[in-house]
Amino acid sequence: MGFSLFSSSAEISFSCLDNVSQSKNLSQDVPKAFSRIGGLSRKGKEDGVVKKVFVSSHFVPGHLEGSYVGKKQLNEPSTKLEFVRTLLIDNYDSYTYNIYHELSVINGLPPVVIRNDEWSWEEVCHYLYEEKAFDNIVISPGPGSPSCAADIGICLRLLLECRDIPILGVCLGHQALGYVHGAQVIHAPEPIHGRLSDIEHNDCGLFHGIPSGQNSGFKVVRYHSLVIDPDSLPRELIPIAWTSSHETRPFLGIQNFDSYSDGSERRACPEIFAESLSTKSENGLQWHSSNSQEVQTENILMGIMHCSRPHYGLQFHPESVATCHGRQIFKNFADITKDYWFRFRSSLDSKRNVQYSACMQVPNITRLFQDAVSSKHLVNGFDDQKHANASLSKLTKPSHLGHTRFLKLKWRKVECSVNQLGGAGNIFCELFGDHTARNTFWLDSSSTEMSRARFSFMGGKGGSLWRQVTFRMSNKSDMAFNLGGLLSIEDAEGSIKSTYIEDGFFNFLNQELHSFRYDATDYEGLPFDFYGGYIGYIGYDLKVECGASSNCHKSSPPDACLFFTDNLVAIDHHMGDVYVLSILDENTSMAPWLDDVEQKLLNMKLRPLKKSSSPASRVSSENSPREGFAAEKSREQYIRDIERCQKFIKNGESYELCLTTQMKTRVEEIDPLGLYLNLRERNPAPYAAWLNFPKEDLCICCSSPERFLQLDKNGILEAKPIKGTIARGVSPEEDELHKQQLQYSEKDQAENLMIVDLLRNDLGRVCEPGSVHVPNLMEVESYATVHTMVSTIRGKKRSNVSAVDTVQAAFPGGSMTGAPKLRSMEILDSLEMTSRGIYSGCIGYFSYNQTFDLNIVIRTIVIHKGEASIGAGGAITALSNPNDEYEEMILKTRAPTKAVMEYQSSSPDDHSSK
Repeated sequence: MGFSLFSSSAEISFSCLDNVSQSKNLSQDVPKAFSRIGGLSRKGKEDGVVKKVFVSSHFVPGHLEGSYVGKKQLNEPSTKLEFVRTLLIDNYDSYTYNIYHELSVINGLPPVVIRNDEWSWEEVCHYLYEEKAFDNIVISPGPGSPSCAADIGICLRLLLECRDIPILGVCLGHQALGYVHGAQVIHAPEPIHGRLSDIEHNDCGLFHGIPSGQNSGFKVVRYHSLVIDPDSLPRELIPIAWTSSHETRPFLGIQNFDSYSDGSERRACPEIFAESLSTKSENGLQWHSSNSQEVQTENILMGIMHCSRPHYGLQFHPESVATCHGRQIFKNFADITKDYWFRFRSSLDSKRNVQYSACMQVPNITRLFQDAVSSKHLVNGFDDQKHANASLSKLTKPSHLGHTRFLKLKWRKVECSVNQLGGAGNIFCELFGDHTARNTFWLDSSSTEMSRARFSFMGGKGGSLWRQVTFRMSNKSDMAFNLGGLLSIEDAEGSIKSTYIEDGFFNFLNQELHSFRYDATDYEGLPFDFYGGYIGYIGYDLKVECGASSNCHKSSPPDACLFFTDNLVAIDHHMGDVYVLSILDENTSMAPWLDDVEQKLLNMKLRPLKKSSSPASRVSSENSPREGFAAEKSREQYIRDIERCQKFIKNGESYELCLTTQMKTRVEEIDPLGLYLNLRERNPAPYAAWLNFPKEDLCICCSSPERFLQLDKNGILEAKPIKGTIARGVSPEEDELHKQQLQYSEKDQAENLMIVDLLRNDLGRVCEPGSVHVPNLMEVESYATVHTMVSTIRGKKRSNVSAVDTVQAAFPGGSMTGAPKLRSMEILDSLEMTSRGIYSGCIGYFSYNQTFDLNIVIRTIVIHKGEASIGAGGAITALSNPNDEYEEMILKTRAPTKAVMEYQSSSPDDHSSK
């Protein structure tokens, strides 16, 4: 099941490695590279195909005439490095920026990140050997295999030729280190993703100060389907770490992410690497003298090092939130680097220029990466002045020189409580429910238990600044050719202007938010972060503006549709307060809408309370209810797709794939608002939403329990992904049993952990180094029909990153894609039959002061042109049981489908009583 490239590294010529996946020496058992949609590969246009464009491409490449490899002189400097400059090679992975943050904290300087095909070999040599810009290299994990040139890019050549630079390879980088020296990379006995193993090591420098062995407290997270065959290791590669048992262990029970013991009995640690001893090589590197063939079959090779080069590989993921002693490993690698250059580097400049490394981090137009790091803020610190909130300055200024608009906010708190007005539903129906609630929105925190959500926002078409923005992508969905689409803007008078925009919707939204000027004192005293601005949805297919290579299918509803709302009502569910807000332009001083709505609310207080109702049109009694929803795929088709997902996972193309499908039915004359009121009563949710876009014949009834991303006025980003779902029990005893079953499920913990690490990565791309953290990991939340496993990730946004930039960095939500995200989305596009459309996208607001709060569109009924559709799916992993996954997908549709069927079959009198 393995393969061999060459018998030793001496026989390798790099002309062969350029097309390594085509080598005649490769066994037929080698995992095949994933065939990318549309035939795309990560090559430049000069090769006849399109290079992947990604928002993090941000470097000014240098050029070099001739090669400088191996030409470093070895005179000893007088002092060790004060900080370490790392070149971090990203293999299109979704965990790279977790490594970035660890290195930023440890090194005292953020690393420079490039994709594995972003620089030519000449450019790499220029920075490594002419500019001497880097002290070490870290090669990230990634999908695929080191045998595929498109998966590994320039990394093989770095490992082969940069013999005088310390290199650490993680997961795929580790496999590449073995592969380039002739070791076989084979399928693991089983794919392991998001699961933990005890690790034993040889106490070399990379593991200094870290315990070893079973139950020692050194447990690591593994994400891999392939491994290096230890029997194939050449003499120059030394095994330094291995699993101490074939068993994996769940995360639950680890304290402070540093140690873990579940108290269960484990098998005795087997004898491995017998008669081993640790010695020092001539250059000071530690190595292990035992032969790899002595490894027991149940113990998987987890680490290697080169006997004469400062090159290391780790199969596990030290950057995972659940890996114990991960930061110590990165610190040890930094110490190895410092020791290495202390002994051997020729002329270390005593005035090492921090600004040189920083100046290489030139952000592109998306400005996703920080500017130069000042030397006084090198280690895990914030410049408080730099991150001061807009409220510290009375008047904010836009960051570009285009059209600007000055907005004034007027608001007041109404002298009555939510309960006195009959609840949020009654307020909405009274103020906005007439005329079928056309052009209305309601971000509805209908489930506020356990502080899950606090505020609701509602409104409709009203003021002079109101408008509706609708975006449809071009038919050319391949992002390398076209990001553009048709943007239509309807103003308050009903006039519509349509324009083709080439730079995409996110760029438009970013420019819009930057065009607003405002006085931050206007909203002082308000307990919430939305003061008016854009509110609506962003569809899943806009992933092509966030790094995805293409869309295989076109969405029927628009790809994005938002209102700019200048009048709204806000409800504080915790305090019971009701607020009315109105945005005015600089030429307007009166806010009659505030007076009108405040009076309506006060009048409601004086009337007897009644249950909320929608006076909109009802289903006629003559219409017979539909038989039910038609599934897009049969049970058999869906299960076959699950099995195909597991084959991709086995071959290393993904760790987790969020496979989805849709169910549809005709609804014709249904009252959408009445349906939504029924849904929120049946399945209340903290991030529920109602949107009605009559010009598009589109209504959205959303009961989402999941937050995608929030940015508050203090610059704190928060994501709350859900992974792991189980049905509620029919009795209290059964319900508690189901809850515990979910909490202690190794499969569900692994699913959740994979997405937590992915969201840490996504936030890491736009947050201050060292600020991303996980305050809540794998907590179980209970809703009307299901228990779910939820985690919380937070970080401090960098000051040079906009609100829209942070959304682009994380969209679509990782819980709806899997990991690694980019490759997973390619695979899912090839498996799913239609566009996800609004499902899997996000609903929420972008306030004019660049705060936002967005959900994940799940548990949602989309009514478009007389058809109701409900999307559902689940995370497919190596541990998935296809039948169980199908049943979980059906479970997630239960509340919305039942709401539709019950509402259709009920009488008009039943509707009016709601």
